[in-house]
Amino acid sequence: MEDAEQKGFKPAPAEYFSGKAFIKSLIIADEVTNCNVNDVVFEAGCRNNWHTHPSNQILIVKEGVCYYQEEGQPMQKVQAGGVINVLPGIKHWHGASPDAPMVHIAININTDKGLVNWMEPVSDAVYKS
Repeated sequence: MEDAEQKGFKPAPAEYFSGKAFIKSLIIADEVTNCNVNDVVFEAGCRNNWHTHPSNQILIVKEGVCYYQEEGQPMQKVQAGGVINVLPGIKHWHGASPDAPMVHIAININTDKGLVNWMEPVSDAVYKS
């Protein structure tokens, strides 16, 4: 996304992504609202590391195709308009297809339990499976 920073997006932490991703906070958790809501842009071929969440994460695909995989399961290709409910403690990753960017809304609920437990990068072999 060439002008992501002009649209309020900030670069995602490079240590947790293979490729470039950008994040824009829409709702930040506080003492009243116990969830975060972010727009996340993945450039073509970008994916995040394996990770878990202490509570549910809900992903709503806005643009492109979201590659999503839970450990031990086949990769899914979720089209724009699709929704993924990631259950607590499930090791997974998500990202864009190799040929086009992907944008999703990430909703992290019950943030008082924590946000994310980052793990190892997703190998090229897993990503291309």
